[in-house]
Amino acid sequence: QVQLVESGGGLVQPGGSLRLSCAASRRTFTYNDRGWFRQAPGKEREFIAAISISGDRILYGDSVKGRFTISRDNAKDTVYLQMNNLKLEDTAVYYCAAGLMATTESGRYDYWGQGTQVTVSS
Repeated sequence: QVQLVESGGGLVQPGGSLRLSCAASRRTFTYNDRGWFRQAPGKEREFIAAISISGDRILYGDSVKGRFTISRDNAKDTVYLQMNNLKLEDTAVYYCAAGLMATTESGRYDYWGQGTQVTVSS
């Protein structure tokens, strides 16, 4: 069992930045790839970014390309999502997920965190 804990969410003005973190409760030798998704009220869960264990496979959703950056520190079992130039439409609960492969498909992730709220508002 892998537990994921997100942190770093909060309230930010449009154009601002936030960095989300996703820490794993224990090291896993299998579910090492990570993804970030978000879900706004009344909307479907949306793929944001994914990264493989080695960092050689990185994917981004179209809505965040050029603004968000995913990275990881394997020594800390932590994945980060740097979010720059935030927009009102980025407001959502952001979830971290762990799986066998970095992918855009939410159904292929095996473990999920509880989520962290990001609110972009002036």
